[in-house]
Amino acid sequence: GGVWTLLDAWDTMQAKGARRVKPMTVPMLMPNGNASSVSMEFKARACAITPVSACASGTEAFYQGLNLIREGKADVVIVGGAESAIHPVTIAAFNSMQALSRRNDDPQAASRPFDIDRDGFVMGEGAGACILESEEHAKARGAKVYAELAGAGLSADAHHITSPATGDEGGPARALKESMATGGFEPGDIKHVNAHATSTPVGDIPEAGALRAAFGSEVDNMAVSATKSMTGHLLGGSGAIEGVLTVLALKHRVAPCTINLDNQDPKIDLDVVTTARDLPSGDMVAISNSFGFGGHNSVAAFRSI
Repeated sequence: GGVWTLLDAWDTMQAKGARRVKPMTVPMLMPNGNASSVSMEFKARACAITPVSACASGTEAFYQGLNLIREGKADVVIVGGAESAIHPVTIAAFNSMQALSRRNDDPQAASRPFDIDRDGFVMGEGAGACILESEEHAKARGAKVYAELAGAGLSADAHHITSPATGDEGGPARALKESMATGGFEPGDIKHVNAHATSTPVGDIPEAGALRAAFGSEVDNMAVSATKSMTGHLLGGSGAIEGVLTVLALKHRVAPCTINLDNQDPKIDLDVVTTARDLPSGDMVAISNSFGFGGHNSVAAFRSI
């Protein structure tokens, strides 16, 4: 599906007439198409939910899945996110917003979260998924368990369509605090953060502020990774892939690196990982942040096992 489906159908109608538009156009372009297809493929009958919250969508899926299991609605939930939005129209639209990097002469260095010379994000495409299930169900079938989804947070800024709310009462900070409340952990338990960190001048600084507002001085003891420096920004798919990366960071006890960070912005007072770093032994929590246009904020918190 993705944005190509609708625009290709329009081009076909203009060139060849309405009768040549593919009959599968609507099932392909409707936002719930992916969730519907997955539920049919795996006979998942509890429900098929499609969070549509911009760049927070993939992480919101973890929030929804966690609640489905805790409420007894399902024993197993497939959560994920996907986006297919690289198209001339979307590139032009993001460029008009001045959201994209213009480092076209050096594309590999264009995505540079937290760097003083960051100038916008780099579009990416992809998908990610995780299987969530109750502990009882996982043990009964002998599942290979990578981590525990300990808690999650969700909030809205109700502030601005593109600029994030800031401060202790801002949406990102409230989502971070809710992840702690629902996960039963304290700031000192968090050893790793996969930051939203899109590489935009506007977005990166408020995220650092939200982390400090929610966790206080314990932020200094958290290894922060900005994996969009390597993947680009996958929009609705980003939270799902970063959730996978956060789980694997716990499993392998390694915080992934942040590339292209040559000169960290002094306004971003975080311990950013620039070379892959071993995480400590023992129990710990790692969180993954996602913040989307429209003021959508979602956080997933994972505990080591």
